[in-house]
Amino acid sequence: MFENLSEKLQEIIKKTSGNSTLTQENTDEALREIRRALLASDVSLIVVKSFISKIKDEIEGREVLKQVNPSQMLVKIVNDALCELLGSEKKPLKLDTNPSIIMLLGLQGSGKTTSCAKLALKLKEEGKSPIILACDVYRPAAINQLETLCLNNNIDFFKIDDCKDVLKIVDEGINFAKQNNNTVVIIDTAGRLQIDTDMMSELMLIERSHQINEKLLVIDSMTGQEAVDVAKNFDEQLGLTGIILTKLDGDTRGGCALSVVYTTKRPVKYIGMGEKIEPLEEFYPDRMANRILGMGDIVSLVEKAQKNINEEETKKLEEKMLKAEFSFDDFLTIRKQISALGSFGGILKMLPIPGLKNNDIDIISHEGEKHFKKIEVMISSMTPQERKNPDLLNASRKRRIAFGAGVSLEEFNAFINQFNQMKKVMKEFGSMKKSGLMSMLGRGSKFPF
Repeated sequence: MFENLSEKLQEIIKKTSGNSTLTQENTDEALREIRRALLASDVSLIVVKSFISKIKDEIEGREVLKQVNPSQMLVKIVNDALCELLGSEKKPLKLDTNPSIIMLLGLQGSGKTTSCAKLALKLKEEGKSPIILACDVYRPAAINQLETLCLNNNIDFFKIDDCKDVLKIVDEGINFAKQNNNTVVIIDTAGRLQIDTDMMSELMLIERSHQINEKLLVIDSMTGQEAVDVAKNFDEQLGLTGIILTKLDGDTRGGCALSVVYTTKRPVKYIGMGEKIEPLEEFYPDRMANRILGMGDIVSLVEKAQKNINEEETKKLEEKMLKAEFSFDDFLTIRKQISALGSFGGILKMLPIPGLKNNDIDIISHEGEKHFKKIEVMISSMTPQERKNPDLLNASRKRRIAFGAGVSLEEFNAFINQFNQMKKVMKEFGSMKKSGLMSMLGRGSKFPF
């Protein structure tokens, strides 16, 4: 998401920070470049004008040009403006009734039905008990799709076969949820290829018949400026409480997100990445602003690690590494833990690495994944005993494993040499830690791996 905008803004800031001082001339040039970058990323003209005007007012109001480090202050002003444009702060769902009711709204093809399942998984993560009501009674196979998603992911589901009365489905579904002790009801409403009167009438009927806690509009981030008109229409008719942005991994521009938030003044509450059915991600405006400006998102990366990495298992691995008792099975365990954090590219984008362009990240990610897959094949070609005890690998075993993995003996030997070198380095770190040298070096007593 925002890849084009991110790269262009980072280039502009880098160019600006290269100046010994900021003058009116090079500041105006930077603002013109920012304006072009926003427009090229599909941000609407009215939003761009407001954004540039805000930055300009801040620069003049804080007398940035007279400050000791004006380029850093410019970065802060742009970051603050981006954060405000994205919604200022994270807005959690308001689920204060039992059961709480969430309506998911959107046009056909926006990813609404898939988002129902992803939202349910997110709520289950938080200890809630969600159920999804199948109310998209017009789109062919919509109910079957939703039922399959729910069955495959152990999500409670409610439907009434051959029923076109949406209000009846909602009424009976909510009653069923109460009997079934579900704490959150998610209504998958019908979408259309475009907004029409019948569609809105049906949604308004549901909304007026029940106390709806959240009305979330699902927007396909690749829709472009049409998304702004869609959001405005839904908000005027139903009073949205928030937005879910889908398909962010496929959109390099992302400008519609900025435009939708600015136009409706409704917060983005969740974002969806890819077609895999996994929990929606909470949206943090400040973290996204940091990522756009190349400052990384360490907080989100740490939260992912805490959620996906087994701390006890990690401690055991650390002890093995420091004693040089590290096996090939342990290597695969670490690989599995890294994979739980996402792709190489996704992890790199969360790290504040100055000057690393998106193209560089794609190359590193591709080569890294390819390299690790080759290593996994080599390890998988070993016997269980060989994986547990690397010292068993004599010349004949190496030839057999290399042949089985489809690599040359030279490639396999290079991997073994790297593995042994890593064990040697780990052993040296273990000795340093034991002697207290790590603390003296300011590294602390815990090995950071």
